[in-house]
Amino acid sequence: MSDTDTLDKRLLRQYLLVTGNYWGFTLTDGALRMLVVLHFHQLGYSPLAIAMLFLFYEFFGVVTNLVGGWLGARIGLNRTMNIGLALQVVALLMLAVPSDWLSVAYVMVAQALSGIAKDLNKMSAKSSIKLLAASGGDTSRGDRSADSRLYHWVALLTGSKNTLKGVGFFLGGALLAWLGFQSAMLAMASVLALVLLGSLILLKRDLGKAKNKAKFSDIFSKSPAVNSLSAARLFLFGARDVWFVVALPVFLAAQLGWEHTRVGAFLALWVIGYGVVQAFAPRLTGRRRGHIPDGRDAFGWALGLAVLPALIAVGLGAEWLEASTLLVGGLLLFGLLFAVNSSLHSFLIVSYADEDGVSLDVGFYYMANAMGRLLGTVLSGWLFQAYGLEVCLWVSSGFVLLAAVISLALPKHRPPITEMG
Repeated sequence: MSDTDTLDKRLLRQYLLVTGNYWGFTLTDGALRMLVVLHFHQLGYSPLAIAMLFLFYEFFGVVTNLVGGWLGARIGLNRTMNIGLALQVVALLMLAVPSDWLSVAYVMVAQALSGIAKDLNKMSAKSSIKLLAASGGDTSRGDRSADSRLYHWVALLTGSKNTLKGVGFFLGGALLAWLGFQSAMLAMASVLALVLLGSLILLKRDLGKAKNKAKFSDIFSKSPAVNSLSAARLFLFGARDVWFVVALPVFLAAQLGWEHTRVGAFLALWVIGYGVVQAFAPRLTGRRRGHIPDGRDAFGWALGLAVLPALIAVGLGAEWLEASTLLVGGLLLFGLLFAVNSSLHSFLIVSYADEDGVSLDVGFYYMANAMGRLLGTVLSGWLFQAYGLEVCLWVSSGFVLLAAVISLALPKHRPPITEMG
């Protein structure tokens, strides 16, 4: 067996370990969200109050991504990934207590830990993929085969993550019915503890640790490309969550009379479909023709997405179709285009990131992602309560348009190449 074959097998083993860790975490993350929503609904909380339980989850995602990238560069991505797994186990155990203990403040603290854990895990996984894919070529210097492999691996990781998060929604509902809230938390904590044990033993040490010791001031990216992409990402995810997180489920339940189980199942199926599209995004954006996405692709796909929320808002106001038909169809189309936009962004950030201390750039970028989710979550509750769903959709359209305009500042690569064969 050649040294190259041995290296490839080692890289594949590490990639599978990183992906497996991410998958295990994602299942518990999706299940936890659905368990909290359904359980607190049973306890009599309003949908808006339930959504606010996730406020710390999103806020600490902003902080974690900003500091987590620096931490990963200092101590290694294997350690930040394992810290994320351990914190999720603690968060699950915190919730495995009698219902009388579950005050709003207590649950918000547990959700804050879960938010920190989730973003440490995600930042570590995405940064690790950059390093593992680049081991066969230099993605920062235009190696097209390495770029192609990187795009494929990132799309597969991101798409599978969102699909599994949707599966986690189903899992949460099933565990609540089968085991009850506390036993479900204990079961998930036990399984994730086994994942953590395997990661501690098998994951490569010092993965992603910067050769030059990272300064705390390095948490703010000095790359114009990373800064522009981060700003576009903020508005892209704000555009999704401004109507998806609170406004849409509350509208479906309160205005259209959908049962909560039906709302949860529909949103779970949407997330699963969204993940499947993300995994196939390289085919939709021309990877088979040898095309590696750049700033022009980010602008074009965002521009197409910006039209959809505006059309749905106009349709609701003009009563083109029944509201349920319009929203279901519109959300499916939005999910398709949003998945491609998200996958493009996920590839571009790991492509732009500096390999030495990659987690610094990736962490800064996902800080902007978390800031967009936080902004969208807060606006979703306030705008829906004050003005209704249509205004949420118009704001969503405006946010995507801003993301498209910002994408004009992204780098343009050389023209597409034709694969030989």
